Amino acid sequence: MLFAAMCVIWGLPYLLIRVAVRELDPPTLVFLRTAPAAMLLLPIAAHRRQLGPLLAAWRWVVAYTVIELGLPWLLLSRAEQRLSSSTAGLLVAGTPLVAAVLYPLFTGSAHLDRRRLFGLLVGFAGVGALVGVDLRGGSLVAVAEVAVTVVGYACGPLVISRKLSDLPGLGVISVSLALSALAYTPVALTHLPSHVSVEVVASVAALALVCTALAFVLFFELIAEIGPSRSVVITYLNPAVAVALGVVLLGEPFTVGIAIGFPLILIGSVLATGRSRPVRVSDLTGPTPPTRSAPR
Repeated sequence: MLFAAMCVIWGLPYLLIRVAVRELDPPTLVFLRTAPAAMLLLPIAAHRRQLGPLLAAWRWVVAYTVIELGLPWLLLSRAEQRLSSSTAGLLVAGTPLVAAVLYPLFTGSAHLDRRRLFGLLVGFAGVGALVGVDLRGGSLVAVAEVAVTVVGYACGPLVISRKLSDLPGLGVISVSLALSALAYTPVALTHLPSHVSVEVVASVAALALVCTALAFVLFFELIAEIGPSRSVVITYLNPAVAVALGVVLLGEPFTVGIAIGFPLILIGSVLATGRSRPVRVSDLTGPTPPTRSAPR
């Protein structure tokens, strides 16, 4: 039940962002998403004494904030002013592919065997099909914005695993949300719309409270329940939820590009990021949490 809830919760942001940017400037949306979530999570992290240990690594916490939240959430919001939520969700689904390329370069801990290389080729072919079939002209600027978002999402966990792995996850996330909110406060408060529809208010509230604050709490519970390795499977199911919600609730077309690109991206991601050895019981029950990106 918890697993299914997380699949929906992390597949939902694309639809909510698409609705919100109809009336809100992207910096304002980022502020309204991060500020309430920070207000809810910071007291929890403080109560658990998870804030103090962050002081020694504050530079890397700031770097993680920019790479994983501050810049990607702004660019994704800008991109969804021109892209459908379905397309944005599928493009972001390419994050594991970028991670599979970057991690060996920075860590030297893995190599691209034949299966992973084949997975990368299949996955990027899916991205190419999605972009080449569905998108033209000005939409390519939005694709570039999503591309930067994807690189940020791929690099964020790398910062966590190499520089912040000894710090409490909830503390890092809550402080990162607070820093993002503070950074966007000046722009957000000077670009508030004169009128906001009930639909947009509901979307922003769900984005901040459910897809950000609640999502992190539930994800940590999910790790404890099913183990870190199995919990990462959520990454592969989010795009399907994003496409389904966009088509059903927003009336977005199920295009030829989506029909071709989605299965290729999914298959490529599974092959490129899968294990090269049999899974041991310890892999499914180990204490180390996965370097999962923040909720989208």
